[in-house]
Amino acid sequence: MTTIDKTAFASLEAEGRLLNAVFKGPTATAGRFGFRGDIAIEFQQQKADEKRPPEKCVEQVIAACQEGEVGFSFLGGFLLSFGYIKLLAETLGEKLTPTGKYILYCDNIDLSKKYVINYAGATFYILPIDEATVYNELLEIFYLEKNDLKKLDTGGKTEAVVNGGLKFVGDKKFIQSTYDELLTLMGPVRNPYENRPV
Repeated sequence: MTTIDKTAFASLEAEGRLLNAVFKGPTATAGRFGFRGDIAIEFQQQKADEKRPPEKCVEQVIAACQEGEVGFSFLGGFLLSFGYIKLLAETLGEKLTPTGKYILYCDNIDLSKKYVINYAGATFYILPIDEATVYNELLEIFYLEKNDLKKLDTGGKTEAVVNGGLKFVGDKKFIQSTYDELLTLMGPVRNPYENRPV
């Protein structure tokens, strides 16, 4: 059975970056390990033994890799700001590969546009998030029926999304752009804690 220590997730696990996992384990595909949760990309400064939540995360992540391979074959997730891609790339390093499929929903890009960029040796599909979850958004762009997946457990749903992601090819609606260009076009970063009861 595939264990996390034989995968690209091993160093992230050791650094305490894999958070809020609803699934973390081998999938039905031989040698594949999947993860569904959040990945910390920037930690707060900690004093003494206090444990603080991370400063920045890729949230609602669905990701997978093959045992013995250095990179992720698929990763989908949500970023509060498009600009956090730099932190993501620095955190993941060689785990981002030219052959991997990486789809990121960003809170502060134009709701009417979709982009594709090459950055840090990998291709990223950048989309706005439409008040839904990454899971639901991915089902939509992969043409997966939610009802067909209802009977599956979390691991099975993760597997179905990863399989859909590996087949995904962006259409002509994706605008070819660059990281620097999208930095100039992105909107302000929303405070996720505003309007919440204290």
